Amino acid sequence: MVGKLEPMNGAAKPTVPAPAPDLLSANTFSLKTLKLKTKQQEILIRVTILGLVYILAFITRLFSVLRYESMIHEFDPYFNYRTTLYLTEKGFYEFWNWFDSESWYPLGRIIGGTLYPGLMVTAALIYWTIRFLSFAVHIREVCVLTAPFFASNTTIVAYFFGKELWDSGAGLVAAALIAICPGYISRSVAGSYDNEGVAIFALLLTFYLFVKAVNSGSLAWALGSAFGYFYMVSAWGGYVFIINLIPLYVLVLLITGRYSMRLYVAYNCTYILGMLLAMQIRFVGFQHVQSGEHMAAMGVFFLMQVFYFLDWVKHMLNDPKLFQAFLKITVTFAVGVGALALGVGTASGYISPWTGRFYSLLDPTYAKDHIPIIASVSEHQPTAWSSFMFDFHILLYLFPAGLYFCFKRLSDATIFIVMYGLTSMYFAGVMVRLILVATPAMCLISAIAVSATIKNLTQLLRGKSKVAPTSSGKGSSSTKASSKGSVDQSLPFQRNGAIALLVGALYLLSRYAIHCTWVTSEAYSSPSIVLAARGAHGQRVIFDDYREAYFWLRQNTPSDAKVMSWWDYGYQITAMGNRTVIVDNNTWNNTHIATVGRAMSSYEDEAYDIMRSLDVDYVLVVFGGVTGYSSDDINKFLWMVRIGGGVFPIIKEPDYLVNGEYRVDKGAAPKMLNCLMYKLSYYRFGELTTEYGKPPGYDRARGVEIGNKDVKLEYLEEAFTTSNWIVRIYKVKPPKNRW
Repeated sequence: MVGKLEPMNGAAKPTVPAPAPDLLSANTFSLKTLKLKTKQQEILIRVTILGLVYILAFITRLFSVLRYESMIHEFDPYFNYRTTLYLTEKGFYEFWNWFDSESWYPLGRIIGGTLYPGLMVTAALIYWTIRFLSFAVHIREVCVLTAPFFASNTTIVAYFFGKELWDSGAGLVAAALIAICPGYISRSVAGSYDNEGVAIFALLLTFYLFVKAVNSGSLAWALGSAFGYFYMVSAWGGYVFIINLIPLYVLVLLITGRYSMRLYVAYNCTYILGMLLAMQIRFVGFQHVQSGEHMAAMGVFFLMQVFYFLDWVKHMLNDPKLFQAFLKITVTFAVGVGALALGVGTASGYISPWTGRFYSLLDPTYAKDHIPIIASVSEHQPTAWSSFMFDFHILLYLFPAGLYFCFKRLSDATIFIVMYGLTSMYFAGVMVRLILVATPAMCLISAIAVSATIKNLTQLLRGKSKVAPTSSGKGSSSTKASSKGSVDQSLPFQRNGAIALLVGALYLLSRYAIHCTWVTSEAYSSPSIVLAARGAHGQRVIFDDYREAYFWLRQNTPSDAKVMSWWDYGYQITAMGNRTVIVDNNTWNNTHIATVGRAMSSYEDEAYDIMRSLDVDYVLVVFGGVTGYSSDDINKFLWMVRIGGGVFPIIKEPDYLVNGEYRVDKGAAPKMLNCLMYKLSYYRFGELTTEYGKPPGYDRARGVEIGNKDVKLEYLEEAFTTSNWIVRIYKVKPPKNRW
């Protein structure tokens, strides 16, 4: 009976009080509650893991702040910081109509029409929100921490994207992988206040919402994708990748017979609304309807209308033969009209051709042959295999496995991630910088491989061995039993193999975490404006010459002084030195940059005439011969010659080489030993002993003794040299009295 307990150790059977049905209902309620709690526990575990990953993504990017201080890194971020500061102080209207007379003297620059304002507006909104909440914070701190904040947000998007592509397990793994992946951290550490800091979040959000719209056919998700695309356009020029990948994906679905109303609604809404919103960005304008780089999206849009029309005609016509004839006529007519419109638009100049940057993505040698200013940037060089291993580690091996699982379970969503992964990996091989674009795809596809593999292995471990049935019946049944028994006997070996594979997978993932932490700490958390090295006894040595030089400029030169330097340092001079520059990192005017290159590669008297024509008061050069700093102007000098020679044929690269070799020692070319850049870099250097056992004038960056130790300056004079000789500033002398 239910109302009695079983006897224990021979004791008498105690009688339970009367209300036995209540106890049964309580047990039933407890089981139901336990089942509900299990579901809640699963959700709680996911939320907890995602929260920890969110925090991890933020704090792992703070190495630079902990090791140095809260500062802006690199070169371009200083322009972004300067414009953000102007926005918060003057307001959006003044920012949007700002004419900057301190850049590109004497031309100037229209700020609102020559930048992507998304980063600045985002940081300003965060700053105003924090101030509204009565927290005292400087805009610089907001700029420093914007990239880590959006990196954390990217992990949330990666989770939902992985869940949409595969399952929640893949989403969690994707969030964890992208949180610490060096390929993403390189552009999202604290202080890296660049467009990519928010653009990768916008890119992944746009892709996720579009895939969600394709899977559901919901207009709301398509609208969200359009707004995500608008934010991407406002933040970074890499939006061109989106506006070409999505049409390519849609075209593949059309070719493979996967056309549906869901796809029609998702693409049409995203393209039309996204294009209209993108046109509100002044720097983009009407490029979506006038640029050759955007024509693929427009062509696929019209192709979608043709497919919709054909689908309607097929529904109206019941005769298959008649529809086939109509199909041939319609497709031929549509292709002909499209080709004619494209030809007329291109011939008339309404549709502009592809830009040099776009060509350089399709042909890695194009920039070197035709646009040296693009090829001169180190991050535009083709990617070495070591860089892939450095930034992706085990993801390189998980990526093919993830592609296998995607092809095994092919769907509209997995087709998209496969195309995203393959195209982005190609572009990452063409240009080092684009490793950043490939990183989300690598993490998502690798997460699918990890999730599917671990799920399969754990299912194998959970499987219960089945006892082989014994039967004395027919021979056929005994044969089946023996066969099943042999399978069951192999189950322990499968379990052991599964355990070994699981341990191996966890070990590789742990090595990935260790590698990512080391790379983040040692390679990607050093601000280029403050250099660090190890002394002879292993102690840490800090070189703060850049800020020392810019502080000297701000304190010791007239407020209207014009500074000439190579374009790399323009943004920093304007933002930190508060002085007018001739060229900067915007590189919009190749002729102006070539003029500076011509001055640097000319003899001093010829360069003096060029500098006087530009009203130059000071010349700044970066020199690493004392410290061994290799990213100095002497190592960049050949690019100055190439860019200058591209506009001014009088500058010829062979004049600075000896038998095709670039040298600065006694065997260097005569023009090299007497050009302005050589003189400004090595002035008084021949008197200096830089290393024990080496002669005076030994260049530690190039490992040679310089060829011209007796440098004399006639038209310039040394104004300031930093403590480690990394930055040298010279004053241009006024013209001599003609009387």
